[in-house]
Amino acid sequence: MNRTIIISDIHGCIDEFNELLENVRFNRNSDQLILLGDYVDRGPASREVVERAMELVKQDNAVALRGNHDQRLVDLVLGDDEAVKAKFRMHGGLQTLQSYIEFTGSELTDEVIQQARERIAQDYGHHIEFLSRLPLYYEDDAHIYVHAGLNPRYPNWKEQPDHDFMYIKSDFYLHPTHVDKKVIFGHSRAEEIHQKSDVWFAVDKIGIDGGCAYGQQLNALIVENGSYLTERVLSKQIRR
Repeated sequence: MNRTIIISDIHGCIDEFNELLENVRFNRNSDQLILLGDYVDRGPASREVVERAMELVKQDNAVALRGNHDQRLVDLVLGDDEAVKAKFRMHGGLQTLQSYIEFTGSELTDEVIQQARERIAQDYGHHIEFLSRLPLYYEDDAHIYVHAGLNPRYPNWKEQPDHDFMYIKSDFYLHPTHVDKKVIFGHSRAEEIHQKSDVWFAVDKIGIDGGCAYGQQLNALIVENGSYLTERVLSKQIRR
C-alpha cells in the first residue's frame, strides 16, 4: 500500500465523511483506510455512517475499529441496562434514533428506547452484529491504531481491559507510552488536548479526533513514505 489513511469519530457526519474520502482521493487499490471508531451518536446520520463503514470494510478492505459509542449502541440493543440507557440519552443517542427509526420526538423515554431496541434489532441486526465484532486495535510495522488509547499501567498493552481501548483519556495522552510504535488514536478531541481541532502530534502518539459532531471538523491523517500529512473537512453541524 502506498498510503495509510486514518479517520476517527465520524459520529453520524456522513456528508463530511464522504467529502473527506473524496478530498484525499481514497483508492482501494493503493491505500489502506483505517477507521478508529465512533460511527454513531450526536451527528444526523448514524445509520448511514455505519452502512458506509460496512461497505468500505467489505468492498475496499478497510479496517474498522470499535469505539465506545459503537459499543454502547450494541449494549443498548442487546441488553437492558439502566446505566447504558442513561449514557445513551446523555451522549447523542437522540440523533441515533432519529437516524435509525426516524424518531421525531425530543425525549427518550423508556418506552421509546424499548421500541427502538426492537426495531433496530429487527431491521438493522446486521449493523449491531458488525459493530459488536469490530476489533479494539490494529497495528502495522510502525503504528498502533486504537480508538481511545493505551493504559500506561499495563506493561503489555494487549492485556489492558477492553474498556481502556475505548474510553481512556488523559491517563493515556498526558503520559509517555511504553511501546516502540507510535500510537494513533481518536476519542479525546484534539481541542481538549491542544486547544484546536487540528491533528495533535506528540513524540509517541497522534490524536486525530477533530470534533466534527461538535461543529468543528473531520480530520484525516495520511501516512505516506514515513511522512505525515493531514486533510480536514469543516463540519456542517451546529456546534453542540
